[in-house]
Amino acid sequence: MNQAASPLNFGPFDRADEIGAFVPHGRYRLDGAPHGPLSGLSFGVKDLFDIAGQPTGAGNPDWLRTHAVPTRTNAVVQTLLDAGADMVGKTLTDEIAYSIHGDNHHYGTPDNVAAPGRVPGGSSSGSAAAVAARLCDFALGTDTGGSTRVPASYCGVWGLRTSFGLLSAAAMAPLSPSFDTVTWLASDAAVFERVGQALLPQTGEVALRRALLPFDVLEQADAVFHPAVLRVYEALQARLHGEHARLTTGEDELEHWRRAYISASAYEAWQTHKKWITEHAPTFGPAVQGRWNMARDTGAETAQAAREKQLLVRHQVRSFLGADGVAVIPSAASVAPLRDASPQQIDDIRARCFRITCIAGLSGLPQVSIPFTTPEGLPIGVSLLGPAGSDLALIRLATTIRQALQET
Repeated sequence: MNQAASPLNFGPFDRADEIGAFVPHGRYRLDGAPHGPLSGLSFGVKDLFDIAGQPTGAGNPDWLRTHAVPTRTNAVVQTLLDAGADMVGKTLTDEIAYSIHGDNHHYGTPDNVAAPGRVPGGSSSGSAAAVAARLCDFALGTDTGGSTRVPASYCGVWGLRTSFGLLSAAAMAPLSPSFDTVTWLASDAAVFERVGQALLPQTGEVALRRALLPFDVLEQADAVFHPAVLRVYEALQARLHGEHARLTTGEDELEHWRRAYISASAYEAWQTHKKWITEHAPTFGPAVQGRWNMARDTGAETAQAAREKQLLVRHQVRSFLGADGVAVIPSAASVAPLRDASPQQIDDIRARCFRITCIAGLSGLPQVSIPFTTPEGLPIGVSLLGPAGSDLALIRLATTIRQALQET
């Protein structure tokens, strides 16, 4: 991916953003190359990615105020521009990406047009909301602990977590660098796959032969997810060898995995940002401030124990999948919460969500979220979790299965 591109020519912002998906300082556009595999497509960029000559806000006005304007453009953004896609604005993120809820204390909560009155999910809240509202064809996000998979599920769009390290996270505001991944969301399956072909063409040749249904993971999600998960699994069974199995060995094991993820990622987040937080005393919303307090109080011994647990989880999950396995799991634990849900409800959903999303995070694996709706018409996501480096093959399998289910 070439960062030494020609100078960027910024144009006027031309979106009718009535849902609050774009940030005030990100209202500009960049035209892509005249010709390329993504010509004719428009994309938003989560306000964690650097664009030379324009500020990066990371969802927090104090970050915006205290960080210099970037002098280089994130490589993934540049690749998309070089492939012919037009960048149409910077989208809102939860503060420093430290949330999966989708509200922002400073900039508000983007409207979720797929589920009115409900949150869009975060931290790629603006990207998911913009894609769901058709304000752009696709949008870049990030996923550390679920920040693309959860909003994809809440907003009824395609999304994924890429294999860790496959796309460069340089020139991007970090949260926890050893968990951060570069991602994208799209409302249309064909567009979603085209972006995968442009960004990760080398990952399309992996042969996926086995379908797995880890029912202990399914149990973490509300019952409304179960029919859709079973439909996807049964459709996979028609093409691949299928088997039911527990992913974990103990009844509360997924809770232990969640705690390992929370401790390891929180400790790393504090080590990454403690100098800035200590020097500038930024203002955070109450929920995000609580997470930074927890991160600050997470000790090195706790973090080391969490990292040791992560190694065990990584081995266990990768052994479960092998080189050709695909696990069918929920993308989130519930439908999008109501905007006025109580803190207790939000905390319960968050905990169950992380018991699901931490699996890919701890093991560094790709996960594609396929959009479905409940009988009541609310969006939910069903995910395919695959081997490391199978991203494009996983996307192709997911879009094929979704098409087959639509036809039947």
